[in-house]
Order: sequence, then structure tokens, then C-alpha cells
Amino acid sequence: METEEQMQQNGDTGSPSPMNIATPSSGGGITDSAIPVGQRILHDTDPIQVNIDVALDSAPEELREGLRQIVQSHNVPYFYRPDCSSDVPYIWQVGFERSADIPSGSYEARTIAREGPQPRVLIRYSRAVDAFRALGQVLTAARTAELAVDGSSDRALRAPDFVISEKAQFETLALMIDCSRNGVLSVPNVYAMLRNMALMGFNMLQLYTEDTYKVAGEPFFGYLRGGYTQDELRAIDDYAFSVGIEVVPCIQTLGHLGQILQWPRFAGLRDTNEVILSRLPETYALLEKLITTVSAPLRSKRIHIGMDEAYGVGEGRFRGMFGAQEGTAIFVEHLARVHAICAKRGLRAMIWSDMLFCLAAKNNALYAYYDQSNNPADALSKVEGIPPDVDLVFWDYYHTAPEIYARKIQQHRDLGCDSPWMASGAWTWSRLWCYLPFSFESNRASLTAAKSPEGRVASFMLTIWGDEGNECDFFSALPVMLYAGNHAYTDRTEIDPAFMENTFSAICGGSLGDWMNASRIDDIPQDAGHMDARSQLPSNMSKWLLWEDPMLSFMSPQYAALDLETHYTQIADRLLDCALSSTNSGRSAVPGRPNSVRYPLNRLLRMPGLLARVLSLKCHLRDKLTVPYRAGDRAALLQVVETRLRPLIEAQRELWLYHRSRWHRIYKPFGWETLELRYGGLTARLQTMYDRMVAYSLQQSGSTLRRSRAIGVAAGISRHPALLPQRSRNPSKSGDIGITAIASEVPDLLLGESSSAINSSVPPGPSMSTDEGSGLSVGAVPAWLPVTMPDSGPAVVGSPNSPPGEPVATVSLGWPVTAVATTAATTVAMVTDTSAVCAFGNLAMTTASQPEPTMTPFPQHNFHHHPSSVSSNSAFNNSSNSHVTTINALGVRELGGEGDFWLQPAPLLPPELDPLAGVPSGIGSLGEETDDIIDSIPELEEALHCIYENSHTSLLLDYGRVTAPSRLG
Repeated sequence: METEEQMQQNGDTGSPSPMNIATPSSGGGITDSAIPVGQRILHDTDPIQVNIDVALDSAPEELREGLRQIVQSHNVPYFYRPDCSSDVPYIWQVGFERSADIPSGSYEARTIAREGPQPRVLIRYSRAVDAFRALGQVLTAARTAELAVDGSSDRALRAPDFVISEKAQFETLALMIDCSRNGVLSVPNVYAMLRNMALMGFNMLQLYTEDTYKVAGEPFFGYLRGGYTQDELRAIDDYAFSVGIEVVPCIQTLGHLGQILQWPRFAGLRDTNEVILSRLPETYALLEKLITTVSAPLRSKRIHIGMDEAYGVGEGRFRGMFGAQEGTAIFVEHLARVHAICAKRGLRAMIWSDMLFCLAAKNNALYAYYDQSNNPADALSKVEGIPPDVDLVFWDYYHTAPEIYARKIQQHRDLGCDSPWMASGAWTWSRLWCYLPFSFESNRASLTAAKSPEGRVASFMLTIWGDEGNECDFFSALPVMLYAGNHAYTDRTEIDPAFMENTFSAICGGSLGDWMNASRIDDIPQDAGHMDARSQLPSNMSKWLLWEDPMLSFMSPQYAALDLETHYTQIADRLLDCALSSTNSGRSAVPGRPNSVRYPLNRLLRMPGLLARVLSLKCHLRDKLTVPYRAGDRAALLQVVETRLRPLIEAQRELWLYHRSRWHRIYKPFGWETLELRYGGLTARLQTMYDRMVAYSLQQSGSTLRRSRAIGVAAGISRHPALLPQRSRNPSKSGDIGITAIASEVPDLLLGESSSAINSSVPPGPSMSTDEGSGLSVGAVPAWLPVTMPDSGPAVVGSPNSPPGEPVATVSLGWPVTAVATTAATTVAMVTDTSAVCAFGNLAMTTASQPEPTMTPFPQHNFHHHPSSVSSNSAFNNSSNSHVTTINALGVRELGGEGDFWLQPAPLLPPELDPLAGVPSGIGSLGEETDDIIDSIPELEEALHCIYENSHTSLLLDYGRVTAPSRLG
């Protein structure tokens, strides 16, 4: 943190800074290397050394409630809280004073008592928002002091000595959040945004609501869309007021009304599908109701009435009713009537300005809006003109040259708007994570222009849009918000990257270098392309790769020469590691504080980390499959399917589960159905791809698959997400499936202390459980099975004392099934309420030593059926032998028509987890004999149908000894 004196000495050198991020093709950006050489790096496990003790009781009343909310809810435990135990060695006291000596938009934070047990800092301010901005900078000063400490001195913490002063460059620094593209930010998360905004220096919030607010007498407003109620808007306004922020309604009164106009109730008000019919009295009656409703619960006397992208205005039903008329005249007439409604309620209106330019150019493309030669002043001179107290908001999210913005701002002044607004964007739309590099670059250009003598404006707005279904986590835009806030409080054109890193860590609780790394999911490695400065559209490659059809993979030729697999694997490894460390409760920096790690917000990196893992498996998948397919190598094709496609299905499921959980944490539930349909389509296509690839890979001559070398059927657990417990498809026939071992010629088997222990139930089958809702199961042979490991050789399940023909062991897996069955000669693997059974050779199981995961029990069921007709079935005499094999996970699949079921292999396991490792290849196969057994017991096929149809079970089959799956039924 520079002192005021240092800032004056340094000035603006104009030298390049890593924060001046180049276009994506240049590969620039903030990384760990951007931290100055010699500066200490604070890791997630480094304890926090200083607490800020905010004097709430003596704080000015206008700040007290907002300060209390921030102290209680701040991400990083920098604030001292008496209700939490703390061993933080240093405490700074912070007080506040409103001062007439401080110019409007400025503040000063100064240490006034440096020595003693608790150094004191006084913040003097003129506006409430500046006081909260100053508090955010004191937090940054605390982190900077931690970085300055070395082994020989702690003076920076013990006796801080600094003066921080800033002056706001804009009267209004606003944030607009899109709440109309599926995602409606929940009220608690609006509060979270407001706290961050206050510490960054924002003093206005606009919630963009096309139809997502409730209107009395108009039930279709907000219908199944999560619309805000009057009480919710009032609560948001109260909370914002406590932290010095004005909430301004942001609605639509011309275009972007398709969500409402789709209903027959409003059919008479349509001009086009998206544009409301102007000049109609009923239109203005509705608009007056909307404006009255949305402004009533808010303190602000300003309103944003939209009117952007009203393409086709006057070209639909309007033309049939009123004749062909010039578009600019229609627009200005409509604006005048809506303005009159606002004026009647004492509201000052603002509109997006693009339609004035597009209508004048008779071109709806963005190019017409940004064309430097297109000035609509001439077109407006022919009509009545824009009301003088309507503010024009110039929005441009695409350019990286400040002069382009400055020239267009001047054109707005030529239209008679003395004080236009400048609106830029955090690139959250049409992607799953905010693209920070280009967001920084475009905002640098627009902010520089907005502060320059040629283009200076009084109001700047940062927008967060959710086009294409709002797939993005809006909190991923926090670094862009902070960048805009830092830029808005300095007259410089560059922001020091180390300063950004420190402010982001102190205010938001994340590591900026890691968040920049998350943006790489949309980078194109080795991209040699260049963008035209007139219209730059950064890549959203991750979105295309995620949703493209996996079988057709139409994008694969475009990235064939790029090593995307390595690119995304590296990103996934780093981000998932960061997310894991941020949620490790064992790394609490402050005892007694939940989530007290230094970078708690890094937990959000799990979303781009999981996405990167999916993309690392999905990219180049089609190419990897076509090589063995064209070569006719079915074994190699199956290998790719099992080692690439099946893990992709698992990874995609985990991404879906996390995304679903995260959505419901930050947005209202409405709107998720749109994204879930996308995940559902992807899931279905991946499963179809898998089934067809396996069927083709295992196809033998004669079009009918034999059941050759099928050696074991048992119920159990699979890593495959599609095989997790699910409800019965036929509840009327549902019944628990039991698998029971029958002893015959039982040898000395090892299990437990006594035979009585064998019959006891085992803890339910495990599932990896996280606070974000993942449901991946634990693979291989579960470590929680009650097997005894002998000094050498495999552990086996069974009883040394069970008489022939009696159950050896029934081990409950916690599903509606039980397993495992082992004898020296005969294993019965079945059964429902039929008496049909199937005998196989002795089964042995090995276990891998692994830590016990967090368990989430499935419902426990204890139904065991012991068939009485075993000994009389001649099939068992034919199959009695001493072959030894192992069990590995398989699952039942329905591939085609009714009754077409297959047993399919589970993922290949690493040697240390594979129970087949070390087993001689010639042991454990029954060959065609098993086929004869299945053929000889018609009831078995019917029973297996019941297993698939009526239970949660998955069937297990030894993958390592199977050359083709068994077709059952």
C-alpha cells in the first residue's frame, strides 16, 4: 500500500502494467509471477496476523448497521469479533468521522496512535460509500503489512504507519446485475453482493428485471420465473441503504418483453414477439402500472426504463394499425410518453442509447451502434427530440482502445445529453465462468476514456449479463468489480497488479492468480488469430466444447492441431486443488471461526475445475475413437471407451451435481430447468455413445452375442454414476434382492472372530459426500467390507464352520441387495422370490488399503431369501469345481428393445486398486460351461429382469476374465 506522499511522488508513468492485459491471443494476464520479486506470498495455511476492531458503538449512525453487517459476514476473518475466540496477535482499532473538511467523493484513513497494544486508525469521509471504501483499503493495508513482515521485525503489524487517501472519479459508480435470463439472484446473495460493492466503492445497484418482479393484478409477471416481491425489493433497498448504496429499478418499457408478450393475456399489446405496441393507450396503462410497482418499495427517484435492442419497432402490428412510419420518430414518441409517466411520479429516467444510433443508420447490427461515422443527431433534428432530463447510457463491452469510447461519448453529447453514462461489462454471458483477461482489458479502455478530459462522464456502470441461460456464476465477476472500483478511485490509467492481488484477497477472500487461471478454460492455446479492434469477441470455447454433441463433435476439426487435453488437465488439477484447500476445515487460521481459511472464496474454483476436467476428457474424444474404429481394432476401441468415455460420464455427472447445488445456493430455483435440460441431453447422448460403442466393440460373428466366459453375478457397488441407487421403475413389483452363499465342502476360510459375526450387517455402502452435493461412489472392492486380511494371499469371505448346504455369509451392502457369497466349490448368486439359482466357482476378494471416505448411508434393507432347491439342481453338480476368480464392478444396461439387457464392464482400475492384479490369467474362467448353466435355468433370466426392473441393484461381473458380456433375457 503506497502512502499519500509516495503516490504524489510516483505519479502516472504510463508504463505498461500486467493489469493492462492484452487480448486473449497474446497470452497476457495476471499470474503468480506478477507479484513483485522479493514480496512474500501468503498461502492458504498461513495464519492471519491482524484483526480490525471496528468501533461500532461510536460509529456514526448512518454507518453503524452497515458496518455491523460487514463485520459479521465478511469472507476473510480480518475483523475482530468478541463472540469468536481468537489468538490473532495484533489488533487495529478503526473509527469513523464524517468531516466537512473532506471533499465530496474523498476520504482519508490515517493511523493516529501507532504504539500501544492496539494501534488506532481514523477514517474521515464525506459520503457513506467512501467510508466503506476506506474500510476496504484498511483491510488491504492489513494484508500488505502481513506481507511486509520478515523474520527480524513485525513493526508493520505492531506499529502501522500509513495515510491512505483517494478521490472518486465519478459521482455514481453503479453495478447492474441481470436477473432476467433464468437466474434471479436470491435476496441473501444480493446482500452479499452489496457488502462487496460497499468495500469496493460502488454506490448504486440496478437489478435488471424484464418480468421478474411481481405486479398486483398481473399474475404472469414473475410467473414461474422467481420474480421479486414488494417485500423483497424493500428489504434489498433497506440493506443497500445501510451500506451507502442506492437501488435503482431497471426494467424494460419497449423491447425485451417477450417473456410477457408470449401470453395470450398480452397478445393485443404485441408489435413483434419482443416489442410492445407503442401508441396504444392500453400499452401505457400497463407501463404506468409497471413503473409504479417497481419504484414504490425503493427510496431512489431514478429509474432505468431500458428500450435497448427493440429491433423491429413499428414493423409488426404497428405498421398494420398505424401505417409505415420512420423508426426514430416512433421511438422518440414512445420515449416521450413513458417519460411523462416517470415525471408524474417524480422519477428521473435513463435509457440504453443503442436504438437511437441503429434506427438512424437503419441497421440493427452492433456495427451500426459503434460505427464512428454514424451520428444520429441529424435524424433527431427532424423529430421533437429527446426530453432533456432523460439520461443516455452508452454501453460498449467490446473495444480495447480508449479513443473509440471517447469519440462515441462525444456523439452522445451531440444528441443533447450533457451527462451521458458509460456502461461496460464483466464478460459473464454465454459462458460458465467470467472471462477476466478481456474484461480487464475492455474496462481499462472504457474507464480511461470516461476519466479523460475528452470523454469525462459523471456516471459509470459495470454490467453483469446472463445471456444464453445464465450458466455463469455471477460471483466469478468479483475481480472485475474490484478492478472497476479501484480504477474509479484513481486518475491513473493503470492499476498495479500487486495492489489488485492484495485488495482481492482482503476484500473478497480469493487468490487473484488462481481466479485468473480459471479464465483459461476459454483460452485457445497456440491461437495465432487476431481480433479487429472495432468488435472483439473473446472465445467462449469451454461452452462450445461442453454442449457440442459428443458423437458428431463438429468442432473437433477446428482444434485438431491443439493439445487441449493437456491444457484442460493442467487447469483442472490446479483449480480443484485450490478449491479443496479452501474448504479444508482442518486449516482454520482463526480458532472458533468457520471458514476461516485465508482464501475461502477459492472454493468457487471447483466449478471451472470440474468443467476443465470434463473438457480434458471430452476434447479429442471422437478422434481417439475413430482411429481404432477405422482400423477394425475392437479391443482397442473398447479400451478407449472404458478409459476415456466412461470417466467422462462420471466427470460430467459430478459437474452437473455441483452446478445444480451452486445454482440453488445463489439463485432462486426457477430457471435451473433450462440448464438441467442441457445436462440431461448431454447425459443421454454420452450414454447412447457408450452403449453403441460397447455393443459394437463386443460384437461377434453371427449377430448374436454368446455369454462366453461369464463367471460371476452378484449385487454390489459401482463407480459408474448411472449405477448409483435409483428408484424402482416398477414399484408394484419392487422387492429386496438377496444374495446368499451356500456352503459345500467348505475349507478353512477367514472372516471375523466367530461365525456369529458373519451374519451381522455391514455399514451401508459409501458415497463420496461433499457440501456441494456430489454423489460419486467409492470404486473397486470397498474397504468397508468385513474381510480379514491374512498374512499372505487374498482375503476371502466365508465361514470356517458352516455345514454344507447352509448359508455361509450374508453381507449387507446397505442397498436393497446383499452380497457377498463364497465357498470352496459353489456360490449361489441370485435371487428374488423365485427359487432359481446359479452356481459358480469359489469367489475370493482382495481389498486395497485406503482411507475411509465420508459416508452417506443409503437406506438400509435386510431381506434375505435362501433358495431351498439348490441341492437338487443338477446344474450345480456340473459346475462344481475349485476355480478361483475375483469380483469387479459391472452394471446392467438396457441397450435397445424391450428385454435387451447386458452386463457391461466397469472402469479399469490402477494396479494398486485392482483386485485382479497378480491373478494368473488362466484362473477363474468357466468358459462355455457358464452359458450352459444359464441356458438350463429359464427362471434365472426372469429373475435378472426383476433385478433390473424392480430394485436399486447393480450386477457385478469380473471384467478381467470376460471377453464378451452376458446377454440376459
